[in-house]
Amino acid sequence: MFAKKHIISMRDFSRAEIDHILQRAEALETFASERSTDILAGKILAMLFYEPSTRTRLSFETAMKRLGGETISMVSTEASSAAKGEMLADTIRVVGEYADVIVLRHPKEGSTRMSAEMSDVPIINAGDGAGHHPTQTLLDLYTIKRESNLRNLNIALIGDLKYGRTVHSLVYALSLYGAKISLVSPEQLCIPSDIKEDLTKSGIDVYETTKLEDVMEDADVVYVTRIQKERFPDLSEYQKVAGSYRISLKSLKNCKEDMIIMHPLPRVDEIDTEMDSTKHAKYFKQAFYGVPVRMAVLSLVLGCDV
Repeated sequence: MFAKKHIISMRDFSRAEIDHILQRAEALETFASERSTDILAGKILAMLFYEPSTRTRLSFETAMKRLGGETISMVSTEASSAAKGEMLADTIRVVGEYADVIVLRHPKEGSTRMSAEMSDVPIINAGDGAGHHPTQTLLDLYTIKRESNLRNLNIALIGDLKYGRTVHSLVYALSLYGAKISLVSPEQLCIPSDIKEDLTKSGIDVYETTKLEDVMEDADVVYVTRIQKERFPDLSEYQKVAGSYRISLKSLKNCKEDMIIMHPLPRVDEIDTEMDSTKHAKYFKQAFYGVPVRMAVLSLVLGCDV
């Protein structure tokens, strides 16, 4: 089903395929922290990161090593031939000769799909500008499955919905599960109209507001994102919306007992640190779930579906 398949966008997946990955992640979760396996022994993962990353890069590396494989990395363009002007297409072709699978993060939207067209090995999109970040979405879904419930889900997505690639990927996946989606953002950072139109055509119940208090009471999941300063072409525009929302203990006044709070991280000031010790905070657990999910993806694209 997944052998040699490129992982570029959640729009390329059916619900059955997503469920298969999540089931595979659950089967591998014990190997993510307690012990390792050697099912990918002899395989090499190449990580090409043209943008900064902590959790995505390290969790992919951890996942590959837990599976018995090895990793090679380019974590700085300044220390690579990209600094000499090498085209991404040439880099992909060369690295494909060294590795069995490539994880690519690049600032240009659409770069990973272009790379996949010329690669003989699977390409996994680790973020392409403001485009998509499919493995983040998969670990988000897995977190919801493990800590809440994907059925009859009422989820509030808060913060930067315009530039947030994690949100763009997630809403498409949630539409496959019939979720009720609430979108909370400043007017300048509302979700792109084409994405909203796609959700509406899919029959998804979408509610939009600029006020955090409008959604806290009914939400099963509160998914918070930071305002992404690096995506703004004009710094003055960023300063107008910086700090628009902040989740604190006061925010919990009327929330559900089993409501969970998620965040793709890194956070800046959108979730108060006092929230970390509450039963609602799941963002650090969410980061851990990235390991079994990426173990599942790596094993599947490398043809080890056992």
